[in-house]
Amino acid sequence: MSLRLIAMRHAKSSWGDPLLSDFERPLNERGHSDALAMGNWLSQMGYVPDTVVLSSSVRTTQTCACVLNSLNAVPNQMSTKALYHAPDFQILRALAQAKGDTVLLIAHNPGIGDFVSHFASHPVAHPDFVRYPTCATTVFDVDVATWAQAKFGENRVIDFITPRELKP
Repeated sequence: MSLRLIAMRHAKSSWGDPLLSDFERPLNERGHSDALAMGNWLSQMGYVPDTVVLSSSVRTTQTCACVLNSLNAVPNQMSTKALYHAPDFQILRALAQAKGDTVLLIAHNPGIGDFVSHFASHPVAHPDFVRYPTCATTVFDVDVATWAQAKFGENRVIDFITPRELKP
C-alpha cells in the first residue's frame, strides 16, 4: 500500500503589525492569493488530503483554511505547536502520528525545506526546491502501510511547485 504526502510551507505572511509575535503573524494579501491558487492546483491534480497536520501558528492555520477552501474538502486536522519552527526530525515525528491515506503537512522553514530534502529518495532538479519559498509544495508517494513507518531518503517525489509557477 502506498500513502501520499503533500508537504507545504505556509504562504507569505505579514510583517505589518510590529506588536504581534512571530507565532501570531497572519497571511498578507499575496499569501491568501497564493494559498488559494495552491489549493486550486491541488484540486486540479487530484491531490486531495483526507488529513492535515499543521503548525498551530496563525499563518499556517490561515494557509490551511485557504487551501481547503479551494479544495472544497473537510479533512481531519491535527494542529500542533510542536511543528512551529520544528526541525526535520520533529516534523517526521509529527507525521508518524497521522492517520489517513493522503496527508497535507503545513509547516515553517527552515524545517520544512530540510524535511522535504531529506524525505525525498532523490534530489529534485528545481531551482527553488532547496530554498523552499513560501507556499512551495512537494507531493510524495510513500511506500509504507502506516505513517509511523515513513523514513527519510525513501520517498518518491511525484510533483513540486511554487506559487510563482501558477501565475499567468
